[in-house]
Amino acid sequence: MTPTLARRLLAEGVGTGLLVTVVVGSGIAASRLSPGDVGLQLLENSIATALGLGVLILLFGPVSGAHFNPVVTVAARLLGRPAPRRREVLAYVGVQTLGAVLGAVLANAMYGLPAVQVATTVRGGTGVWIGEAVATAGLVALVFALVRTGREGLAAPAVGAYIGAAYWFTSSTSFANPAVTVGRMVSDTFAGIAPASVPGFVLAQLVGAALGIGLVVALHPAVRPANHPTRPVVEESS
Repeated sequence: MTPTLARRLLAEGVGTGLLVTVVVGSGIAASRLSPGDVGLQLLENSIATALGLGVLILLFGPVSGAHFNPVVTVAARLLGRPAPRRREVLAYVGVQTLGAVLGAVLANAMYGLPAVQVATTVRGGTGVWIGEAVATAGLVALVFALVRTGREGLAAPAVGAYIGAAYWFTSSTSFANPAVTVGRMVSDTFAGIAPASVPGFVLAQLVGAALGIGLVVALHPAVRPANHPTRPVVEESS
């Protein structure tokens, strides 16, 4: 049976919060452990994020689908499976965003920093926005290609691997998530983003999500039925 909305929102809020804690916390640790070597800091940050995201998907996926990302939630609603109900989408997005902010606060506190900061790292420019659109398009395309081909069980390693790689091949270091982007505003650390840079990132993410949805529909125009011989039975979420 589909878990109650309260349980799903709890999973989305806590899961998104812990994701940001992993991103920000590992960024702080990397900057302290490897001062002066930005490449090594990014490597440490990306490995921790890739591994942490995979674990969080395994932990919370059976409850909420482990979206942890407003564009994934909206894409799920548009593509139809698995998806929260239309009236639940705003609730998902709200708890994801709140969880992201609290996750950054937790990371700051763990490392003895002021709990709430305002990030000063400016990120932007045409190349960076293109990179962020590419990162988000790839993420959305991957998630829903897995769903539409009955390979949801591979989501944890596949999504973790994609995000870990996208840290390196995209010019934006692959935020690919509006909620996480907002959360990273409140930590003036290695993983932070200045508030003035957030609108450009979110717009690029929305463009990328639209491109990813279009690619999924072009490649996999219909969800395979549950009794398809190459598709395992997956519980429908409505």
